[in-house]
Amino acid sequence: MRREKENGGEVAGKKGFSASVTTGAVALVFLIIGFQTALFIHRAAVTSIVDNRDHPDTVYVVDRALAEQVLADMADPDTAVPDGAADSRSDGNATDRYGPGRGQVSSLHGHERYGSREGYVTVKKQTEHSQPAKSVYKAHAVRKVENFRFNPNTVSQDELERLGFSEKQARSIVSYRLKGGRFRRKADFAKSYVVADSVYRRLEPYIDIPLLDLNLADSAAFDALPGIGGYFASKMVEHRKRLGGSYSYKEQLMDIWKFDREKYDALSDLIVVDRAFVRPYPLWTLPEDSLRLHPYIGSYAAHGIVLFRENNPVSAWSVDALARAGVLRPEDASRLSRCSISLP
Repeated sequence: MRREKENGGEVAGKKGFSASVTTGAVALVFLIIGFQTALFIHRAAVTSIVDNRDHPDTVYVVDRALAEQVLADMADPDTAVPDGAADSRSDGNATDRYGPGRGQVSSLHGHERYGSREGYVTVKKQTEHSQPAKSVYKAHAVRKVENFRFNPNTVSQDELERLGFSEKQARSIVSYRLKGGRFRRKADFAKSYVVADSVYRRLEPYIDIPLLDLNLADSAAFDALPGIGGYFASKMVEHRKRLGGSYSYKEQLMDIWKFDREKYDALSDLIVVDRAFVRPYPLWTLPEDSLRLHPYIGSYAAHGIVLFRENNPVSAWSVDALARAGVLRPEDASRLSRCSISLP
């Protein structure tokens, strides 16, 4: 009988749990629930920041004329509209410093109240975001690789990341430029150790390195060309001045003393002469003392040109006529005929 009771007690004891075990199990359940809740809140916060960052961008639907004026003002810090300058109205319109009729912002329904204007435009204002929000966005946002035209000498780090470079790679390219590095040709960009061959093949059609216009460049820009240096840079500026203020064609660089074909070929693909910036040489109106400064004319020919103008009708004035009259040597006449010359 005693043994049966003892056996029964053992069976009863096996069916229950001690208080400490029960408390531990409940605590574990709450810990798991709390952890999952924290993960959910974290994901929700990250999703919100990725979608809108810390502040969502603002979208305005405005009159087209006002949008153009505001965008123009944004480019001019001295006339930009300060924050809060607009006085919002309950009807969805706002009147700003431009006055009635010009500074009217339409309602979101696109209702037009001020006569027959062109339609409305939508303007999206990108909000400045905090650094923590930017960090979260970079770490969690789905990365979209874009293709767009860019100059590797001026493209920003953010734009490089949009082009598919990692933050470290983009920072390396920017650092190279800050140290004085320059990409003169597309092939120079391909040689960068952070630019993979596959990435370069994708981006090569979009690389846009502007050519150096010989009539817009200063001495420092000339100095940056391969094989030039300070001496030839100053001579290039001086020669442009002697030509009357502008180059008419690229090969005129080889008229500079010791500027040979080898030096020219090393940079000819980096320079350009845009006809829009060429100043026609006033051959038929300049006085003798000015004409003699031109590298293709000189003192003797300058005097001859003045005499030719005095003794021939305007209809007969031409570079070929000067050569036939013996005023210009054939080689000088050939070079001068390639120059842009103002009409008589």
